Amino acid sequence: MSLQKGQPAQAARAEVAPARTGGQILVDQLLIHGVDMAFCVPGESYLALLDALYGVRDRIKLINARHEAGAANMAEAYGKLTGKPGIAMVTRGPGACHAAIGVHTARQDSTPMILLVGQIGRGTRDREAFQEIDYRRMFAPIAKSVAEIDSAERIPEYLARAFHEATSGRPGPVVLSLPEDMLTDTATVADARPCVAVQPAAAPADMAKLRDMLARAERPLMIVGGSGWSDEACAEIVAFAEKNGLPTACSFRRQDVFDNVSPCFAGDLSTSTAPTLVARAKAADLLLVVGTRLGEMTTQGYEIMEVPAPRQRFVHVYPDPDEIGRVFQPDLAIVSSAANFAAAAAAMQPVDGKKKWSVWREAAHKEYLASIEPPATSFPLDMGRAFAELRKRLPADFIVTLDAGNFTGWAQRFLTYRRPCRQLGPTSGAMAYSVPAATAAALARPDRLVIGCVGDGGFLMSGQEIGTAVQHGARPIILVFNNHMYGTIRMHQERDYPERVSGSDLATPDFVAYARAFGAHGERVERTEEFAPAFERAVQSGKAAVIELVTDPEQISTRTTIAALRAAAKKRAKP
Repeated sequence: MSLQKGQPAQAARAEVAPARTGGQILVDQLLIHGVDMAFCVPGESYLALLDALYGVRDRIKLINARHEAGAANMAEAYGKLTGKPGIAMVTRGPGACHAAIGVHTARQDSTPMILLVGQIGRGTRDREAFQEIDYRRMFAPIAKSVAEIDSAERIPEYLARAFHEATSGRPGPVVLSLPEDMLTDTATVADARPCVAVQPAAAPADMAKLRDMLARAERPLMIVGGSGWSDEACAEIVAFAEKNGLPTACSFRRQDVFDNVSPCFAGDLSTSTAPTLVARAKAADLLLVVGTRLGEMTTQGYEIMEVPAPRQRFVHVYPDPDEIGRVFQPDLAIVSSAANFAAAAAAMQPVDGKKKWSVWREAAHKEYLASIEPPATSFPLDMGRAFAELRKRLPADFIVTLDAGNFTGWAQRFLTYRRPCRQLGPTSGAMAYSVPAATAAALARPDRLVIGCVGDGGFLMSGQEIGTAVQHGARPIILVFNNHMYGTIRMHQERDYPERVSGSDLATPDFVAYARAFGAHGERVERTEEFAPAFERAVQSGKAAVIELVTDPEQISTRTTIAALRAAAKKRAKP
């Protein structure tokens, strides 16, 4: 018998549990651990689980995506947005392979996620049975952990472990393989208790060392990012920075961690970073890095710091001790979650930095403000001006999802972020993320404005998930930047092999007709002055919407053009 609505989990554990199928036991564990939404593409390998979900359809909303990659990306975005593990369910073999991209993103982005994979029957293992794959070997490099549940009696144990691993320390994805005959077995077993995540906290001695290092610094810079930031933690890290007058930048695609309006905000280290911020990070004499791994994008190709011993004094705050020192050796390592560190930092006695660093901090903020002013262009649709106008119209709690591509520079550079607004983008650089992510965000937060930014190439990989949004009543507004090419690849081609275009051109369909075919609102924008009215109509439509932005291919990024790239290449080629 499954848990009844409103029945306390502790009371259920005290009773002698009646026999249940593996599918029912698993669904009961999902309820115990607080799951209220899951994303899937159905498959015959886990029919017993789907049947058990039918019995609790009033408590777990099941969203059937159009593609397993879409389901996995939806779960990953849900995990980013809520801090709870996003749940994805896919079938064996091809289904698991399609979902792997979402697992990789969750790993690189440190997002709590659990992927449940239907598996062949236990009696047919090692015969290369229909769609058979060894998931322990397949997912080992990209998941935080992988396991196969051989016995229905052990489902509560494995699920409790999965939720613990997905949310504790450095969050990440967990993969559980579910043999189809195991899901139909019956067992009598007690349920687990609700999972409580375990996170390390900074030691008082480390906070004292940090304060001493700050007091001796002349040009400090804090870099915040990574996962695990609650709204409260974001407010506390801003309070810490402002009490000390500490200039602060955000890591790649984590701009919502720090209030961009704060006088301490210096910008973001990403694909659209202002050269002045890169120079300032290199010139700093102390880098305080909180919550982020310091990957290739944030470090601008590992260039703002020397490997392995940075020239700057370096403090790294991170929940996983194995990550600290992996690339850059810190002068002070603080093993702590971002949230626990933020609370300790906000309570720390401030140093005399407001006066000491005022010129340094004010210059950094002025450079940021200058960088978000759109440069003058002659393009019919000037994306800088369009997004600067959008910045004035957005509510405080908007959500934006980003795909991979140069077009994201306009959202990253010209929009202003501060909690409770959210920025959800794959730091893994995965294409085809934004549409399913926007769908998941709109389902999880139906009262908020959700904008998805995607290129024509990325939309053609996952645009069918607009059908998922329409089916389930989600209302994201998808902005399709259509320049008829894979823009980032074209930029690199023109930089390294100018005028030798190969494989990066795209023939695109009528995106407006495509959207309307699903029952969504559709518009096309070709001029700057058309953008704001079209956006307002999309909002007022009360439906999922697609706005095609017809952008000039020459407008290759927020900071350069194809002509400029070709001119620079010719200049380099001269003897």
